[in-house]
Amino acid sequence: MSFRVEPDSSLKDALKDADHSLAGVWVCSASPLIAEICAGAGFDWLFIDAEHSPNDLQNVLAQLQAVRSYPVVPVVRPAVNDPVLIKQYLDLGVQSLIIPMVNDAQQAAAAVAACQYPPKGVRGVGSALARSARWNRIPEYLTRADETITIMVQIEADEAVRNVEEIVATPGVDGIFIGPSDLAASMGVIGQQSHPDVVAAVLKSINAAKAAGKYAGVNAFDQKSAREYMDAGADYVGVGADVALLARATEALAASFSSEAQSKAPQSY
Repeated sequence: MSFRVEPDSSLKDALKDADHSLAGVWVCSASPLIAEICAGAGFDWLFIDAEHSPNDLQNVLAQLQAVRSYPVVPVVRPAVNDPVLIKQYLDLGVQSLIIPMVNDAQQAAAAVAACQYPPKGVRGVGSALARSARWNRIPEYLTRADETITIMVQIEADEAVRNVEEIVATPGVDGIFIGPSDLAASMGVIGQQSHPDVVAAVLKSINAAKAAGKYAGVNAFDQKSAREYMDAGADYVGVGADVALLARATEALAASFSSEAQSKAPQSY
């Protein structure tokens, strides 16, 4: 059996081989059916979110299974930078993680440690019980698991931007993912992801990652912003979400049959 768990391996492998910025879509509905629809849409990666969505371990497992046959890289965000929760997602077979709310190098190092077996880290050993190792059917999984795991840490606070050089220098961190919504809130301009100060912080973080030889991603549901960040060097960009796409499409359809069109929804994400 091949050592790689998922057919297209992890996000860092996809980024290493990419000749363009990778566009991804969030899957927040906790639905394997919707995940499979999104997986076949042509995106490069899927962002299965368990921080702001009703996803749990069983939902995430079902979605990993649903998208496995598609040429797309699944990426999972746990709710918190917690070694127990991270261990459980890794055992499910998650290979690419985005860890939220990492504000300094110490927190980044904790995220890395949670993803690595001792002596390098603190990941609990349960490969005989875990899908990640195919229940010990994958030779040398315990000694080579690190090769299959991508660790992205999320820059989404003003404090994190101030510490971004130290964060991206943390051994084992493959890159960052920037969240302009929380970043805007932390900078006192909540809901204004396009505020010049927020954009400057995003660009600073992208440049810091690139200078350190690490990958940089950003969330940008607005197409103009997404393309501008791609042009600025972002390696991967979250360009939409299943629930947001459904909300906007159903509003537009309803409005086409109604004399009272709904007001435009805010662009916050």
